[in-house]
Amino acid sequence: MIDWPLAELLPHAGDMILIDRVVAFDDEQIHTHATVKHGGLFNLDNGAMPAWVGIELMAQSVAAFAGCHARQRGDTVALGFLLGTRKFECNVEYFPAGSELSIHGMRSLEDDNGMGVFECHIEAPGIHASARLNVFRPPQAAHYLHEPSATGNQP
Repeated sequence: MIDWPLAELLPHAGDMILIDRVVAFDDEQIHTHATVKHGGLFNLDNGAMPAWVGIELMAQSVAAFAGCHARQRGDTVALGFLLGTRKFECNVEYFPAGSELSIHGMRSLEDDNGMGVFECHIEAPGIHASARLNVFRPPQAAHYLHEPSATGNQP
């Protein structure tokens, strides 16, 4: 298990961090863990987490992959974007409260411009979800977040 705090690996904060820990990572893949807790940010009244939140669990695992590699290099964690997902499939409608979810992400493509594709899976007893995530980690993410002024002039 990796002991680095998730807040140092992800560009997320507080309740928006949905994964619990990084179990392992290497040059091409990451394994993370999440426990579905009652009262979670996206949970239903009965404590269950809708299965579609699995896409965010996968995306945070991919972000943690990038964060782990940045930390190894001594770099700061960079902002990345989930561009979309393909082939999201899940055999359940929700993850019951208390479920122990194992999340795996495998990099299948990443180019020098920051575009990447990851094959991701979530496993737990009776639960299987999978998706292909398209992600983008721009070299200068701040440029993508800057909004021009109402007059169109840049400060």
